[in-house]
Amino acid sequence: MASDGREAFYHGTDTEGQAIRRPMSPHLDIYRFRLSMALSIGNRMAGVASALGALLAVSWLGALAQGPRSFARAQKIATNPLGRLVFLGWGVATLYHFVAGIRHLIWDSGARFEKKEIDRDGKRSLFLTGGLSVGLVAAFVTLSRIRKG
Repeated sequence: MASDGREAFYHGTDTEGQAIRRPMSPHLDIYRFRLSMALSIGNRMAGVASALGALLAVSWLGALAQGPRSFARAQKIATNPLGRLVFLGWGVATLYHFVAGIRHLIWDSGARFEKKEIDRDGKRSLFLTGGLSVGLVAAFVTLSRIRKG
């Protein structure tokens, strides 16, 4: 039995049913968990959250189209603390997904594939998402204060 996971083999069969030994794919216990792995998982989750948030926004617009009573009910839900937290989460998820998408566009050009660059850019994307999120909250707070007069 091989002591190194990269040298491990398992028995399989080819297309004619003949027994063969083929190399086993590396398993998660071989890899050291890196920030880029967490950011990749987070990007997928942010994409799902963005899509779900878009459904909420469409239903809010649907309430607007249905008339004043429906819209007042939707506004009551959207403006309570839990509703605001949901909209904040949607905004942060969408911003992160956007920033990660720009990072992927850079990779698609063939640039920034060194491990140090990937880690550095991952940290930058988190800081950029945080800064954009603070800016988004500040904009909504300012608009809310202006609206209240």
